[in-house]
Amino acid sequence: MENSTPQVVTIAGSDSGGGAGIQADLKTFQARHVFGMSIVIALTAQNTLGVQASYPIPCSFIDAQFASLAADFAIKASKTGMLADSEHVAAVVKNLQTYDFGPLVVDPVMIAKGGHPLLTEDAIQLIKEELLPLATIVTPNLPEAEVLVGYEIETEADMQRAARDLQHLGVQHVVMKGGHKAGDESADYVLLADQTDFWLRTPRIATKNTHGTGDTFSSCIVAELAKGVPVKEAIITAKKFIQGAIQEGIFVGHGHGPTNHWANLSEDVRVEE
Repeated sequence: MENSTPQVVTIAGSDSGGGAGIQADLKTFQARHVFGMSIVIALTAQNTLGVQASYPIPCSFIDAQFASLAADFAIKASKTGMLADSEHVAAVVKNLQTYDFGPLVVDPVMIAKGGHPLLTEDAIQLIKEELLPLATIVTPNLPEAEVLVGYEIETEADMQRAARDLQHLGVQHVVMKGGHKAGDESADYVLLADQTDFWLRTPRIATKNTHGTGDTFSSCIVAELAKGVPVKEAIITAKKFIQGAIQEGIFVGHGHGPTNHWANLSEDVRVEE
């Protein structure tokens, strides 16, 4: 029975306010019935109003965290979130090449909800060249995708083009999150490794409480992959999870509040082949 429980790890920054980052990931892991672990890349002083300060962890200690987990656990899937700067991206890449932590979901976190930068510009090229080729799935929102591909994404055709361009960087599967677009409906575009694709369409919910949505969505995918769920099904379940977490809102803080990690899966997700 040793190590038979599905185990996952988040490699990201800590959100002292509890709504995003490692804290959101661990809450999602628990809700989806997998055992979650963490490798802390940076600490933040953060609340729903924004990020007041951040402190990157020394890379030698990041190495120690990787080695510690690898020595004891059977990690079946992993994800990255806030990676701070090029030095820390390089440290994470080196360790992911050393240890097998299963399928990797890259959430290319760049800017906090309040506008605070969470990734330096010199790290972006390193993510494109060295981290994405290691990734099973990448889950950018539209502003993040625009930075990665180098052009504006305004239409659904642009989303499809950008997904193909991201795939050319070496990642297997791409989820282009359309939550930043205007309109009554939110549409995510998914391009799988075998070139099949589909859209995930949901009603847009009028709320400012969306702090940590990207973290929650990507960590739900990780949890499903660790349980052996196929990629397409894992992505659809994650969309139902984050839609429910926004629909069944909670009210915490004075700014961009967090989503509800104990919400039910939403049925308001339309899969369009």
